[in-house]
Amino acid sequence: MKNIFRQLGYGWLVFGILLVACSPGSKAGPEFTESWVRPVPPGMKMTAAFGVLSNPGRSDIEFVSFASPDFGDVSLHRTEVQDGVSRMLEVPALSIGAGAEVMLEPGGYHLMLMMPVGEIQPGRTVTIELATADGRRFSYQVPVERR
Repeated sequence: MKNIFRQLGYGWLVFGILLVACSPGSKAGPEFTESWVRPVPPGMKMTAAFGVLSNPGRSDIEFVSFASPDFGDVSLHRTEVQDGVSRMLEVPALSIGAGAEVMLEPGGYHLMLMMPVGEIQPGRTVTIELATADGRRFSYQVPVERR
């Protein structure tokens, strides 16, 4: 009888460890929520993507590569105002701490989307791909909207 209780105890211990190890919070990837892309006006060759990039994980994450099959080039930019003049600066990487988020918004950080492939108009969804310094890749479907 003692042996049965010991085996049940070990079984519950293993079950508990597996439950914690496989819980969604332990392997959560970065999220790109409230995301949207500005439509590309006729004759223009660029637009931008905005939203909230969050890191629900337990360790910091660093995005080092930005891409899209819907655009020839994607890069991260930050808008800066100096002496009353607004200009965009390319940012090579974006670090987000564990449990933190970064707003991509007009007048701040944003993804520059250049050389569109086809029409980029409301109602369409584009794919945004982000890669991390440790080689992980994440893909997001982002709607094109007028805001």
